[in-house]
Amino acid sequence: MRRLRSSPAGLAGLLLVTAFVVLAVIGPPLWATDAARIDAAKILQGTSPGHPLGTDTLGRDILARVLVAGRLSLLLAVAATLIGTVVGIPLGALPAVLPRRAGRFVVGLIGSLVAFPGLLLAMFTTIVLGLGARGAVFGIGLAAAPAVARLTHTLTASVAGSDYVAAARMLRVPRRRVLLRHILPNVAEPLILNITMILGSSLLGLAGLSFLGLGVQAPEYDWGRMLSEGLSRVYVHPEVALAPAVAIMAAGIGFHLLGESMARIAARESRHAPTGPAAPAPPVDVPADTPSAALELRGLTVTFPGGARPVRDVSLSVNPGEIVGIVGESGSGKSLTALAVGGLVPYPGVVTTARLALAGQEVNRLSRAARRRLLGTALAMVFQDPMSSLNPALTVGSQLAEVPIVHEGLSRRASWTRAVNRLRQVRIPDPDRRSRQRPHQFSGGMRQRAVIAMGLMGTPKLLIADEPTTALDVTVQRQVLELLAEVTVRTDAGVLFISHDMAVVSQICHRVVVMYAGRVVEELPVQDLPEPAHPYTRALVACLPDMRTDRDRPLATIPGRPPSPVDAESTGGCAFASRCGFATPLCVTERPPLKEHGAGRRLACWYPRSGPVREETP
Repeated sequence: MRRLRSSPAGLAGLLLVTAFVVLAVIGPPLWATDAARIDAAKILQGTSPGHPLGTDTLGRDILARVLVAGRLSLLLAVAATLIGTVVGIPLGALPAVLPRRAGRFVVGLIGSLVAFPGLLLAMFTTIVLGLGARGAVFGIGLAAAPAVARLTHTLTASVAGSDYVAAARMLRVPRRRVLLRHILPNVAEPLILNITMILGSSLLGLAGLSFLGLGVQAPEYDWGRMLSEGLSRVYVHPEVALAPAVAIMAAGIGFHLLGESMARIAARESRHAPTGPAAPAPPVDVPADTPSAALELRGLTVTFPGGARPVRDVSLSVNPGEIVGIVGESGSGKSLTALAVGGLVPYPGVVTTARLALAGQEVNRLSRAARRRLLGTALAMVFQDPMSSLNPALTVGSQLAEVPIVHEGLSRRASWTRAVNRLRQVRIPDPDRRSRQRPHQFSGGMRQRAVIAMGLMGTPKLLIADEPTTALDVTVQRQVLELLAEVTVRTDAGVLFISHDMAVVSQICHRVVVMYAGRVVEELPVQDLPEPAHPYTRALVACLPDMRTDRDRPLATIPGRPPSPVDAESTGGCAFASRCGFATPLCVTERPPLKEHGAGRRLACWYPRSGPVREETP
């Protein structure tokens, strides 16, 4: 509501909708008597002190009738919207749970219905069901259903491919439960916001049908019927037709402004998920804060609807000039942690932190503009697939130059010069020519270097590299790793390096943070990586073959699979207990806290191991 009131369009829409709702409540009790009073001596009069908007063919006061008609007009619009919603939402959600062929048929049906003119469909339905309010409501409701179905299908399709939905399907969760529990709750907010705009469209459609004589019939009346009755007098007494027309227009605009503003605010909130401490974070034993740290993260938790928390109580720090690696299996929360630091957690995820400081500045305490400026200049992110980070329709140089133009206000010429220099710094040959080329003209390694150059366009204090070498061959991979190390030394920026490759992490990182099921289970210096203390870390190291590995023996593996975010949350003990060969009943019932375990090390395990890893499989 605070953001809605700060938006001129949203405030105008809120005031208009509130006024019409209040009018619908108090209108009939206050003015119904005046609206129904017949006065033969004042038939078809114009504006007068007693009748500010004149009278109708029976001498009834038009202003009173306009005020009273607001209730019926709004009630019919709400009823039509409910019909469109009840029909459209299930129809649009069906493709997400039906088999592929049946889903395609439903999608084609929705497309055909959307292509059919809505007003013609409404008029046809009204004529079939009979003239009057009931036929008009069903006509407008069924005409709105295809649009609701298309919107629902678009939203559910964006959620249906999520990992948590795929996990539910793998676990044989019934399709109806997948739809009701995992899909629809995640699209409820945008649906509700768009339905507000559909309500305004329904009101206009019903007024149109009444104006054509297909809607409300005498002796009942709504704004559309009053507009039709006053049209014949518009050249003599224009105020007679003006009043219902203004009411229809103002109500329609109000609902559209309110819905559009709410949708825009919700979209901004989803891009900037709240990072303030919604609840006090439990105490965590962590090293003392370093004022000059590139990143200080305390008590990070990411929550999704349904109780899923794929990241729970993560705390770590990155010092200037230091490369900290985050390792773990897929689904352990590595990438989501990086997205939370950058404020990029997708909707409807909610981020809470006890502390999130970047280059010594508390991100949660900054205004939106200051936070955007800080993240745009002091934070750089390099993703696994550079093609998803680069717009194929724009030249590489223009995309790099956009960073200082937006965040620092530099001129286009100065920004372009900096972009060429940054491409030269990441060892791209002939940077002036390459800057005028598009991403598809770059090789995979060059695109990754261009993305690193994009991160260097500001003054990064922290560089987040999310598996930047996974899609590259070994030779190019080594070049990119060397480049990251060189950038760290040259800029003194801290690097958060996310990977599932223990060999790569051991080559480039100074410290290693091991995550499992959304939690940090161990942190240790990279030189101690051959002798980790947590059974999970030891299993990861054991799975990495080297020149001494006996080729006659099968490769070491970790039995079982990681728990889902919901299962990990419901587990009271250690999440790794079911896969650990050293687990005891204590491990199953009580979760080990994350505590210091020697100099520069943290560990969450009841029974830490010691000694070198000998390819043991827990």
